[in-house]
Amino acid sequence: MKFIVRLHAEITVKSKSLRKRHGSVLSSNIRNLIKQHTDQVAVRWLWDKIEVEIPADEQLAGKVRDVLVCIPGISHIEEVIETDFTDFEGALQFVIDNMGPALTHKSFAVRVKRRGKHEFSSQDLAVYIGGGIRARVEGATVKLVQPQETVQLWLENDTLSLLVRRLPGLGGYPLPTQETALSLISGGFDSAVASYQFIRRGARTHFCFFNLGGAAAHEAAVREVAYYVWKKYSSTHPVKFVSVDFSGVVEAILNQNEPGVMGVLLKRSMLRAAALVADRVNAQALVTGEALGQVSSQTLSNLQIIDEVTHKLVLRPLITMDKQDIVNIARDIGVEEMAASIPEYCGVISNKPTVKAKQQVVLAAEAGITDEMIEEAVMAAPVKDIREVHAQPTAYMPPIYTQEQELPTGTVVIDIRSPEEEDEAPLSLASTEVVHIPFFKLANKMQTMDTSKPYALYCQQGVMSRLQAIALKEQGVAHLALYEPKD
Repeated sequence: MKFIVRLHAEITVKSKSLRKRHGSVLSSNIRNLIKQHTDQVAVRWLWDKIEVEIPADEQLAGKVRDVLVCIPGISHIEEVIETDFTDFEGALQFVIDNMGPALTHKSFAVRVKRRGKHEFSSQDLAVYIGGGIRARVEGATVKLVQPQETVQLWLENDTLSLLVRRLPGLGGYPLPTQETALSLISGGFDSAVASYQFIRRGARTHFCFFNLGGAAAHEAAVREVAYYVWKKYSSTHPVKFVSVDFSGVVEAILNQNEPGVMGVLLKRSMLRAAALVADRVNAQALVTGEALGQVSSQTLSNLQIIDEVTHKLVLRPLITMDKQDIVNIARDIGVEEMAASIPEYCGVISNKPTVKAKQQVVLAAEAGITDEMIEEAVMAAPVKDIREVHAQPTAYMPPIYTQEQELPTGTVVIDIRSPEEEDEAPLSLASTEVVHIPFFKLANKMQTMDTSKPYALYCQQGVMSRLQAIALKEQGVAHLALYEPKD
């Protein structure tokens, strides 16, 4: 079986040396991925196309199709079958044998392209085959404009090829012709799609995750998203996954006195840390999933303030995209369901965030987030091959109580919301003890508490409490539950 791979149009207009380099890299990527399924593969770069030949096996062909449509740098893939060309009649019979049933009671057109010396024109062959199909296939009618089916033939010297399937490619450039980037991934729609977009454009893309709450389950879920994107679209080149414990930075942000700039402070802190991580993995740029105006920290004024914190190039491939378009791409590339299940942390975002932060206010509020704090978090973060950190998220889920009366006797409810959230809507129960411990202090505080008591964690949405319960379970706290009162 043969596949003809067409290079992305932007590659074909490059200089001879660049086109040669891109063609060579793309051929190597194709060969390496298909060899994971069969050693019997031939990949040939022929300047304007790449030919891929494999044994005639439909199951193998299906795997090769799945591989080719996910390789950056490909415009489209044409699956063809070939025969030796002898005469017009033999060519007609070849077409009818392979496409006859698909042309029954359909309008069709025949397109022929030739290369080599022949005593006839492409039009002569097309007319003969078209007339033969109309005469021998029931209900088949010629329609040159917008036919229901197109018979596409290529005649190269004495070899006749018939197109049986055409598949769209990713476009973009072959990996890693566009150098290296570091994607700040949270596991949500935006960062996953932004990572994919950079991979598609030919940049080897490492992943950096900032763990704001310390829950291993959240990190494991983000790793799954990162691994999926890497495995499906860029597994020709290994990348790193770096998880930075940002709980100390979060505590510093929540303890400063300017709640309106919390989101800006968090983003600036992330860029400060990411720039250091980028140096560790030799990345030339940082990639984020921010879209203009989507949240308060993503206004032009705030983005300017955020970018001032680093000299590293910060790129935002989704900056002008609507949220629904981002979700649609997430669905197309296969991460929608995973991204939808991963929580967005709101504990470090003020209820009244500013959309136009003032530089002097930000700098004053940022004084407590020292360079040493950032460097310590980054230097403590392990840089691991993404293949090593791939693992399923933990399945542990504590019991959930929706009414105070259901709570076991002696249960202490821990309100883990931020101080600002707790002040606005204090949790008060009639006959159950309630203590307030912000989520970023919970792990340390629990070390001094009586772990033999039953505890139930509470937060506004029930997301942070679940993640913190998993983290505490990993620390050995035995009697845990969630308190999620119904509105």
